[in-house]
Amino acid sequence: MSALRVVIADDEELARRRIARLLRGLEEVEVVGECKDGTEVLRRVAQGGVDVLLLDIQMPGLTGLEAMALLPEDGPYVIFCTAHAEHAVDAFDVGAVDYLLKPFEADRLEKALVRARSREEVLRFQEEARQQRQRGAAAGAQGALARLAVPTRQGIVLLDPREISHAVLDGELVTLHAGGGEYLTDDSLQSLEARLTGGAFERVHRRALLNLDHVARLEPCPSGGYVARTHRGATVEVSRQAARALRKRLGLRKGPEDED
Repeated sequence: MSALRVVIADDEELARRRIARLLRGLEEVEVVGECKDGTEVLRRVAQGGVDVLLLDIQMPGLTGLEAMALLPEDGPYVIFCTAHAEHAVDAFDVGAVDYLLKPFEADRLEKALVRARSREEVLRFQEEARQQRQRGAAAGAQGALARLAVPTRQGIVLLDPREISHAVLDGELVTLHAGGGEYLTDDSLQSLEARLTGGAFERVHRRALLNLDHVARLEPCPSGGYVARTHRGATVEVSRQAARALRKRLGLRKGPEDED
C-alpha cells in the first residue's frame, strides 16, 4: 500500500508542528507540505502529489471552507481540523472525509486517515461534494448563497443570508444582525457585500449594508437620506447618495435632492 501524501494547513506554527509530529508516528503516511493560509493551500494543491489535506477552518484570507470550495474536482480529500464544535461538526462533515476537533490525538487522526483510504468513504465524499457544488452553482445563479460562513471570535458561524437584516461597521469590526442575534466579525463590509451580491442587499452607507426585505419603513431625514427601521426595531442610516439609488431601485418618485 502506497503512503498517503498529506499536506497540513494551519495558520499556527505550533499546531502544524504538533500535527506533523503525530503524523510521523503513523505508518504509510508522508507529509509533503505545510501551508499557513488558504492561498498557499490552493497553490500547493495545484502542484499535484497531494492525497489528503488536513485543513484548518479559521485562517487569514480564505477560510478553510472557502479554500475547499475552490479545490479542483480531482483534488485531495479534505479532513477538517477545528477548535470549534458549535457549527463545524455538522456543517463540515458534509462533503469532507472527516473532521477532527482540536486538540486531537494520534489514534483519532489515524482513524480519519483510514477513512480517507476507504473506497466507500471516498465515493461518499465524491457524491456529496458533487451535490454541494451543484447547490452552490444553483445558489449563485439565483444571486444568493445557501449559507454564509462568517468568522467570529467564537468560531465560524454559518448564517442564512435571508436572516441577516443589516451589517454595520463600528471601529475596525463589523456587527452582523441576523435572526435576533449579533455577530462580531473582522470580515470587511466590502467582503460581505461581495459575497451577498444580488437579492435584497443594498450598500446604504459607507458603514452599513442593509437587507431591504427586513425594512419596515424608511423615515426621511433633512439631509436627503433616510433612517431605515427594521421589523425588529433597529435603525440603519441611509446616506443621501445611497438614498438616490434606493429610490430608483424601489421605483419611488424623485425628490428635490435628486435634481442636479
